[in-house]
Amino acid sequence: MKAMVITPKNSSEYKFIHDLLKKLGISSATMTEEELEDLGLSKLLKSVDKTKKVSKSSILQKLK
Repeated sequence: MKAMVITPKNSSEYKFIHDLLKKLGISSATMTEEELEDLGLSKLLKSVDKTKKVSKSSILQKLK
């Protein structure tokens, strides 16, 4: 089954959406900004070309 990520504009919109989903019997979960970033990074990593190798020194140089 597919899932959705919804980012409300403010706390009143969050409460409205949360209450609506509860009334409809739809399960929901709250995520922190850090968890949302992790989700985005995970999605990005899945689309990366994994066939090429990069040296450790090249990576460390980019991080400096």
